[in-house]
Amino acid sequence: MKVFNHKSSTTNIYSFFAFTLLALFLITTPLATAKVHSHHFVIQSTPVKRLCKTHNTIMVNGMYPGPTLEVENGDTLVVNVVNRARYNVTIHWHGVRQMRSAWADGPEFITQCPIRPGQSYTYRFTIQGQEGTLWWHAHSSWLRATVYGALIIRPKQGDSYPFPKPHRETPLLLGEWWDANPIDVVREATRTGAAPNVSDAYTINGQPGDLYNCSTKDTVIVPIKSGETTLLRVVNSALNQELFFKVASHKMTVVGADASYLKPFTTSVIMLGPGQTTDVLITANQPPNRYHIAARAYASAQGALFDNTTTTAILQYSSSAPSCSRGKCTSSKPVTAIMPAFNATATATAFTTSLRSPRRVENVPQKIDHDLFFTVGLGLNKCPARARARNCQGPNGTRFASSMNNVSFVLPTNFSLLQAHQQGVPGVFTTDFPARPPRQFDYTGNVSRSLWQPSRGTKVYRLKYGETVQVVLQGTSIFTAENHPIHLHGYDFYIVAEGFGNFDRRKDTAKFNLVDPPMRTTASVPVGGWAVIRFVADNPGVWLMHCHLDVHITWGLAMAFLVENGVGELQTLQPPPPDLPVC
Repeated sequence: MKVFNHKSSTTNIYSFFAFTLLALFLITTPLATAKVHSHHFVIQSTPVKRLCKTHNTIMVNGMYPGPTLEVENGDTLVVNVVNRARYNVTIHWHGVRQMRSAWADGPEFITQCPIRPGQSYTYRFTIQGQEGTLWWHAHSSWLRATVYGALIIRPKQGDSYPFPKPHRETPLLLGEWWDANPIDVVREATRTGAAPNVSDAYTINGQPGDLYNCSTKDTVIVPIKSGETTLLRVVNSALNQELFFKVASHKMTVVGADASYLKPFTTSVIMLGPGQTTDVLITANQPPNRYHIAARAYASAQGALFDNTTTTAILQYSSSAPSCSRGKCTSSKPVTAIMPAFNATATATAFTTSLRSPRRVENVPQKIDHDLFFTVGLGLNKCPARARARNCQGPNGTRFASSMNNVSFVLPTNFSLLQAHQQGVPGVFTTDFPARPPRQFDYTGNVSRSLWQPSRGTKVYRLKYGETVQVVLQGTSIFTAENHPIHLHGYDFYIVAEGFGNFDRRKDTAKFNLVDPPMRTTASVPVGGWAVIRFVADNPGVWLMHCHLDVHITWGLAMAFLVENGVGELQTLQPPPPDLPVC
């Protein structure tokens, strides 16, 4: 007869539970490495001296640029933003997918009402499937001139870069500086209808560099040792200018852009539109010295005024550091970077057309549900009746405007678009943004003056969850043609082609790269040309698409996609947070 052994049975039960717990631990360990990073941003006016003058400048935590946020793919960010400035403010996490978390995207009156002076709001979102360099910035008026910082996303623990690990990493944020209050600059332009004053300097990590007055001693130094490789994370944080970027006498290996990896290639110059990021490797393989890191304008708009100065930092080999004696330091003059001509469109094009994904891309949309054609460009509004001449100081007594498909976008004032959509509030927007321009014309030719004045409206384009989208972004020559950096919130997209002149579907479709197109969040539409992007509408919410030249979005070069919920929780927008600002 078999005797029941209670002790043995109990041991077996404990062993079973121990094994089960161990198995669960091993299964969930990769997820457990994801972290929550909490930050506190205080936005307020702080004295800062540049170009020999001190200004009270709006900054985050007294820093210009603001804090660099460092996370890993899969981590969550919780950022409490307190507004102690005298202006309304929001923060946009540029390039972050914001899957189901559109309430944290940040553009003023699109996904939230602004944070009023004295109020606060906590942004909560998770990084999903992105690695590389992004950034954050204010998305209210022109506050992002000084309210911005880097967002660095490293691989998950246990993963690695798809290139040899560099010895060092250095974020370099390119900016613009006005010897004035940027909010006053844009308000003056809005009052007069004229183009705003151009900046007085460009900056690298907040410093103009040694080619400007009163700036040499604060020039940013990037240290390096002979034989070392450094990863430079370059961000164009400038408000209104595409920029060329070079390191004197050194080649750069491009390995990523907009938090997506690229097939590596070597170049001596890169071009970034505002909003774009580029990761490059640079090896200290030149004679030990001090070498200029430089950025200056790529000015594609013929006849338009621009800041023609050059900002610099210094790549300094360790053996070439300044020698100091009795409190006095001497250093060699940096090797100068020879920059492209301001209007070097061929150089800009050679760079953008070299970008490729590292390998064959399997998820480029093939069957297209929405085949869209958007014109992007400037316009001129006639002087309103009974307006004074001082309010119509654009060309020939007009006011500058801009549009997409002849619609100049107007921000709402009492609700954000996302709140109005979620709550079913009527009268805030319409869903009739046109899939094509209302009239076909020679977009890059001599455009009839009758087409120069756009209509005004708050129009969105509706998409169902999971639908595939192709957008031809066609530049126009209305008033003047120029390169437009077009940014789509909430999405990455594939740039499958670009070219000059008018897009010709019969001929240009054959040029589409559906094998290894680059993935980006901001596309440079060539001057007098076009770019074609594709994406899948897999993120519910209201998502702004706009030119990242802030002067152009001020004039109305924007629209928004309204992406409906899909089926089930994972295809549905999360509910709004309790502290969402009210209008």
